[in-house]
Amino acid sequence: MIGLTAEGTPLRDASEVADFARQCFLPSTTTDQVGVELEFLVYDRESADRHVPIDRLERAMPALPGGSRVTYEPGGQLELSGPAGPLPVAVEALAADVAAVRAALDEAGLVLAGVGLDPLRPARRLLRRPRYEAMAEFLGTPYGPLMMCSTASIQVNLDLGERPEVRWERAHLLGPVLTAAFANSPLSGGRPCGWMSGRQAVWAHLDHTRTAPVPRAGTGDPAADWAEYLLDARVMLKRADEGDFHPVRDGSTFRDWLDSRERPPTLDDLAYHATTVFPVVRPRGWLEIRYLDAQHPDRWPVCAAVTHALITDDRAADAALAAAEPCRDLWTEAARCGLAEPRLRRAAEAGFRAAAEALPRLGATAALCGEVAAFADRHVSTGRSPAADLMDLMTRPGRPLPTWLTEQGLTEQGLTGQALTGRNPAEHGPAAQGLTAQGLIGKGRE
Repeated sequence: MIGLTAEGTPLRDASEVADFARQCFLPSTTTDQVGVELEFLVYDRESADRHVPIDRLERAMPALPGGSRVTYEPGGQLELSGPAGPLPVAVEALAADVAAVRAALDEAGLVLAGVGLDPLRPARRLLRRPRYEAMAEFLGTPYGPLMMCSTASIQVNLDLGERPEVRWERAHLLGPVLTAAFANSPLSGGRPCGWMSGRQAVWAHLDHTRTAPVPRAGTGDPAADWAEYLLDARVMLKRADEGDFHPVRDGSTFRDWLDSRERPPTLDDLAYHATTVFPVVRPRGWLEIRYLDAQHPDRWPVCAAVTHALITDDRAADAALAAAEPCRDLWTEAARCGLAEPRLRRAAEAGFRAAAEALPRLGATAALCGEVAAFADRHVSTGRSPAADLMDLMTRPGRPLPTWLTEQGLTEQGLTGQALTGRNPAEHGPAAQGLTAQGLIGKGRE
């Protein structure tokens, strides 16, 4: 997957923004590839309410056999970006790297956990880079710190194919169904936050000019829609000399900047601006699918495989879209209810059936097909998003720790005390972090 090269040439007018946007949608005629980026929270096994310093993580990291790139998010989330390739190749390489990281972290007394929103710890920024300083000031509290420091996702990157507008449309129409199927972030501060995907709820409360889905004008030209989105998005930050940044707090958009009398933005500024907008699907010469919660370290391949199958395989897409049509606008319901919402559950059942039929055509191994079937039996057929496993920890007092936690290595001793009893609600409680159900219901991605 090849990115875009931007130059430092001043932009003359909005037509050059349109040219840039069109470059983001160039058709691909090569064999379909998938690239997967996994974010994980990392815990200290014996003290789960403690934040793990990034230098401790760096010391524990092993050599990675699959060639993934390792980066860290502002709150210490670990990100593994696997090399792109055909589905089975990409999954095998990234799975090898996840296994190596889990083993190395285990030796260091650390646990790699797949969940979309930190269920235990308050938001705390561990990285102080200039970009993050400016971003934090722009986004404000409480949702800025939560997004930057407490969320984790799976990003599935897909080739655009010969008809980019088709895959663009599919990625959006299937979004609520896939969001619900993989919703996995129901807790904050050790308590239910009122959402199956609290991560999506956090994103919904940030600046909507950069987090809402790209409006589709119905012209069948996604590049034109993307150009308008870039123009109408507020400018988050501007780069200064020596790698510094300063936030833009006056609400001005990129269109305003283009029309202003100050130094005109360059192609380089536009390309950077595009990295600071976060719609649920973002085009970059490929499609970034950004609405998926992080998953258990053993089960993320299911998320990648199903998403890839339903967007790139024509037969699977046709079947899934027919079932998903009644759910096309249910972004808020998907995040709040997950698969407990009957329409989303029915659509997910049809989608998983279609994906199961497509995966052998896409070269998926028998083991991966079996993992998809097992996930469907456990979550889709029962109407229980992965978030339901974590919810059991809080809603069934006295029950042994659920599989979600014990499989990831967190001991019961490490999860008792302040992290789960909320002895300091001012620091840990969901209300303190802005994630009460009352505060979020009805404020989704409409």
